[in-house]
Amino acid sequence: MTRQGNMQSSRPSGQDQPGAGPPRRRHWWRRIAGGVAALVVVAVGGTGLAVTLTPEPAPLALPKEVAGPSGPLDGTWRVGTGSVAGFRIRETVIGFSNDVTGRTGDVSGTVVLAGSQVSRAVFQVSLTTIAVDGKARQPQLVQSLGVTLHPDATLTLARPLRLPSAFSTGGVVTTTAMATLTLNGVTRPVTVSLSARRDGVAIDAAGSLPVSFASFGISGPGGYGAFGALASNGTAEFMLILRPGSGDG
Repeated sequence: MTRQGNMQSSRPSGQDQPGAGPPRRRHWWRRIAGGVAALVVVAVGGTGLAVTLTPEPAPLALPKEVAGPSGPLDGTWRVGTGSVAGFRIRETVIGFSNDVTGRTGDVSGTVVLAGSQVSRAVFQVSLTTIAVDGKARQPQLVQSLGVTLHPDATLTLARPLRLPSAFSTGGVVTTTAMATLTLNGVTRPVTVSLSARRDGVAIDAAGSLPVSFASFGISGPGGYGAFGALASNGTAEFMLILRPGSGDG
């Protein structure tokens, strides 16, 4: 009896407790849980770094280097080589934010100057050629903007715009212009923040305008799920190099 009692008392205490597993198994599950937690931390941190460290192109603005103004102002001016248009939209992924930007050099249009005012202006931007964050045509962008049916965006001056006298002598002028934007087959009035300056025989013009997607029937792209989203509005922006051209605009 004594020997049997000694043998029973020599068993590990953990085996006598109902529901307790072997120590090695418990350590194994702890290691798995710790590894999963570490992977989550690394994944979140890596995603945050990828979002926050992705370089954001600066907003489109007037060139820094310019020549003194020359030549007449009155007449028709056409969008020339070096012009750029695009957009920027705020992106949030698991709490980290950055701007998604699109750019294209496929811009066309004309401006008619008469005296000290812009009497007419219309510009077209090819949406099919926009590169998003340096990457070519994106399927989500194509779907959201309805590019297949409406491949261009059009910005049209709504009423004549008077230019300050400093413009004719080469000064930078900053103003707002009332215009209409046609996007996704929908036309809406917009207000454009505009800067312009003469540059040798050319005219440089840079501007931006807010765009509410709902106003143009634009749906946000999918693929973000519960971990991120794009803002419901964005900013369209442009930098145009206008050169003298023939025609009635």
